Amino acid sequence: MKIVVVGAGNVGSTIARTLSAEGRDVVVVERDPEAADKIENEQDVSVIRGNGSRPMVLEKAGVKKDGDVDALVACTDRDDTNIMACWLAKHAGVKQVLARVRDLEFTDTPDWAEDLGIDVMASPERSLSREIASLLTFNAAVHSSELFNGRAGSFAFRVEEDSPICGMSLRELGIKYPGLGAIIVYVERGGDGFVPSGDWTAAEGDLCFVVTLHERVQNIQKLFDVGHQKRLARVIIVGGGKLGTNLAHRLSSNVPKVDTILVEKNLTKCERLAQEFPDVKVINGDGMDKSLMTQLGVDKANGVVAATADDELNVIIAVLAKVQENVKTIAVVRKEIYEDLEGRLPVDVLVNPNKTLASTFLRYIRYPNSAGMLSLIDRIGAEVFEFTLRDDHPAVGKKIMDLNLPKGILIAVIKRGSKYLVPGGAETLCAGDAISVFAMSEQMPEAMHIFRVDQQ
Repeated sequence: MKIVVVGAGNVGSTIARTLSAEGRDVVVVERDPEAADKIENEQDVSVIRGNGSRPMVLEKAGVKKDGDVDALVACTDRDDTNIMACWLAKHAGVKQVLARVRDLEFTDTPDWAEDLGIDVMASPERSLSREIASLLTFNAAVHSSELFNGRAGSFAFRVEEDSPICGMSLRELGIKYPGLGAIIVYVERGGDGFVPSGDWTAAEGDLCFVVTLHERVQNIQKLFDVGHQKRLARVIIVGGGKLGTNLAHRLSSNVPKVDTILVEKNLTKCERLAQEFPDVKVINGDGMDKSLMTQLGVDKANGVVAATADDELNVIIAVLAKVQENVKTIAVVRKEIYEDLEGRLPVDVLVNPNKTLASTFLRYIRYPNSAGMLSLIDRIGAEVFEFTLRDDHPAVGKKIMDLNLPKGILIAVIKRGSKYLVPGGAETLCAGDAISVFAMSEQMPEAMHIFRVDQQ
């Protein structure tokens, strides 16, 4: 399989490195000489130097009539380059084209992608704003991923010394809370990760990834953290870029009575944002200004989100805000180095839009026929796919416990008619059930084969 990646930035280099390691034939197109040299020296990929939106350059990469390119991913920092590269590739006969777009208008509806013939147009800012809003709403969570279009999700909670779950086995948890409606799909302990069995016992410091319905999350987090049950009342967002403004709009529109404050240094941008988002309090100032943050009530805030274009600045702002003990701090970082620092910095959550976008594109390349029903839990390298049980499926009429699923493959959520449920092992599957199956990424092909999704 031959894949062309346009753009050798953080997203492009991650995609190229991953696909190359999987044995794919990867060609990277990059116009910046320094970036082109870097990826050519560090990775086992072919490099074409030039502008990926020009036909002559793409032709050198193999994008041409009767060419051998199977997929093209355009992930530069320019929407026009990405869209043009995909349009040219599609018209040259490339089967699958994927574009990164930063302008949120392109992803408001699927019309743009359909009209241009682009298979996927993804905006990391939109998906990340949903994740951050969820992390603020369920403030004991340190990670979240949406499932079933937001009706359910994966949430990571830390076991504390005084957590009701501490010292309890998974089997005991099911007995004590039979109607909990949640499943622990993965646990991180001391740098190691595993899918827990029934005799696993929760210990202080364990990071548990729980799949449950959104309406149950508030009750679930009480089992892990008894001190973070306050209503979301005030959030300060530093950075009036696409991510910050999308998050501010999402919170002010969807969270009742939340005081949303957006801090931006550029006065002209502030004036425009104040008119565009009347429900958001837009402040012209510097998030590093201690007196300003004090005036804005950082000590009474539930959350501070640092979402400027500068990773280091975001980390510093979040660290300074964390001086306030009850404030949940979230810093947006784009450099890979911060993955190694996660858990070592006095910041509650680090989120990386580039990693989220790269994972989304990789999913579509790996599963071109089924990616539309796949979701990701990036933090642990796991995936969740959704499919509907047809009448003739061999799982119909069987209890989940009788399917003898391999360890690490779990049925996490079922949509039956208009109802959603997190099933136990005794649940009998019915024709028409929409099922969400969890698996680690390396087990996903096996899971899809077991449920015959790869044959649909």
